[in-house]
Amino acid sequence: MPGDWPFLTDPSPAGTHGTGAVPPALFDLAVNRAHAALRGLRPGQPDATLAAWHARTRFARRVSLSAVKAALATHPGAGEWHWAGGEAGNWQPGRAPFP
Repeated sequence: MPGDWPFLTDPSPAGTHGTGAVPPALFDLAVNRAHAALRGLRPGQPDATLAAWHARTRFARRVSLSAVKAALATHPGAGEWHWAGGEAGNWQPGRAPFP
C-alpha cells in the first residue's frame, strides 16, 4: 500500500490507455484537471505525479494518459489558459467554463 494517504492502491500501468471514443468535454476536463493538479502540486517528477493522478481519478481513466500528456506539452506558458475542443482542440485564453 502506498504511503501517500488517502490512496489505498498503487496506480496500475494497465489503466493508462483509454478505452473507446472519448467525448470532447471529457477530454477537455481531463486535460484541464491534470494541468491544475500539476500547477497546484508543483512536483519534482511530473510524469510520476500525472500517472498517479490518472490512475486514481475515475473519469480520467477513460482518456489516454499519453493524449493528456501530449496536450499538456503544448501549454503556451504564462497566463490563464484552458484546453477546449477535445483531442483535436487547443489551449484557449482564460478560465475553463467548467471546472
